[in-house]
Amino acid sequence: MDDIMGDKATALTSRKLLNKLREGEDLDWDLIVIGGGITGAAVLREAARRDYRVLLLEQRDFSWGTSSRSSKMVHGGLRYLVAGDLNLTKHSLRERERLLAEAPGLVERIAFYFSLRKGLFPGRWAITAALTIYDLIAGVRSRGYCNNQTLTARFQGLDDRQLNGACFYTDSMVDDSRLVLRVLHESIAEGAAALNYIKVSDLIVEREQVKGAIIQDPDTGDQIHLRAPVVVSATGAWADSLRNRVNPEKRIRPLRGSHLVLPRAICPIDDALTFTHHDDNRWIHIYPWEGATIVGTTDLDHLQDLDIEASISEQEIKYLISGFNRQFPQRDLKRSDIISTWAGVRPVINSGKSKDPSKERRDHAVWSDNGLITVSGGKLTTFRRIALDALAAAEPLLPEPQAFSDDKVFAATNLKPQDLGVRDLKWAQRLLGRYGCAAITLLEQAPPEEREPIADTLFCLAECRWALRCESVVHVDDLLLRRTRLGMLLPRGGEQLFDQLQALCCAELGWTEDQWHVELALYKTIWRQHYSLPED
Repeated sequence: MDDIMGDKATALTSRKLLNKLREGEDLDWDLIVIGGGITGAAVLREAARRDYRVLLLEQRDFSWGTSSRSSKMVHGGLRYLVAGDLNLTKHSLRERERLLAEAPGLVERIAFYFSLRKGLFPGRWAITAALTIYDLIAGVRSRGYCNNQTLTARFQGLDDRQLNGACFYTDSMVDDSRLVLRVLHESIAEGAAALNYIKVSDLIVEREQVKGAIIQDPDTGDQIHLRAPVVVSATGAWADSLRNRVNPEKRIRPLRGSHLVLPRAICPIDDALTFTHHDDNRWIHIYPWEGATIVGTTDLDHLQDLDIEASISEQEIKYLISGFNRQFPQRDLKRSDIISTWAGVRPVINSGKSKDPSKERRDHAVWSDNGLITVSGGKLTTFRRIALDALAAAEPLLPEPQAFSDDKVFAATNLKPQDLGVRDLKWAQRLLGRYGCAAITLLEQAPPEEREPIADTLFCLAECRWALRCESVVHVDDLLLRRTRLGMLLPRGGEQLFDQLQALCCAELGWTEDQWHVELALYKTIWRQHYSLPED
């Protein structure tokens, strides 16, 4: 594997493997993983530590689907506990604490305040009881109660009519796309391989047994046959599509969750506010993320074509604006205040029992069909446990695994924030959480002016340069919507950066000026159709 992947730090940019595949080399693997979201990345990570020869294939970009469009929460699921799902909450809380310990700067604890209003359920004592169990499971003590005066001081402008204070607790926030990239880098450091923009056109099936996958060369369109005794499909909402090639069963219920991104100045908060929406009593959150304020999420059946990027609907915009303005009537949020939006499709396992999307369970499921292991559902927080279950199902078809003693998702680093040579140690910790040991190289390879924060965000151009050089960026949306989130945090998709990004893309990717303009036009279309407001 070392001769294929070369320098571990630049593994995601390597196309040497693709060239070998074209030449008929390295066609045999122990395991092929299809899907480049958090579940696929986690399966890759766990397979690599067991010394399997493993390859991940993603037909679009890494984290293109649900894993860059979640609510950005690493949480235990208080709502699931209230609904009686103790097992899912227990696993989620334990994984939350693991990630907080392993990835400071990437996964960060944040306080949630659940506002209590007269006549609404759940009330103070019901929430307090749930939070007591929540903290006991997690092994932390973070719960409490605050009165109206304290609450309105933390959330200025909050309507205090019929308000009975709030119960508070802690959960965690993350940049979900960066989480995927960090797990991929850890996997590749263990010897795995991953390729984006590689479409699996079919499975290889011999005597009713899956024996590999057929991929399409992205440049020539030619088919390349890759063989493996087992294939893991970690394609999320698309799971039925691939599984139906060997099993006709339909099990996925795609549910759309949409969010609004607001300037921090509209609602400057440092904690999360949770409340029940006045229309349907669903839980809604208003919370800080990456220097902006987020309002979300919705929960609707997604009936559109899954191969077209999900977009927020007019109905969802009105629902979220209405919920926000009921809590902060003096802010009077309007459409024109919104910087951007995002919508993701959750792969929920269809129980066939509930018409209400919000009442479907969030457990994951694993199916084994003659060499095809399909895994779907579950929560972002529990990605490691989901991967372990998928590998357990694949184990009878895999070679004897290598023994290991360290089960950490992220390899320990001896670097400390002060080792990065920047004044802001909190920002340095953020870089270490996102890039691991590569953070120091990221800064060293960029001129001083590229290390300054961009506008009101915590991103810098040095991260853009690094992503272009080392993280398999193929299109502008890869860079602005997933490697960084600048296209969602800056007005009009980040147009203020376009001149600087043109210079970077031409220098690092070898693009011509004409190629830049073609890619920029494509990005603007994607942003306008799927990350902005619906056009009239």
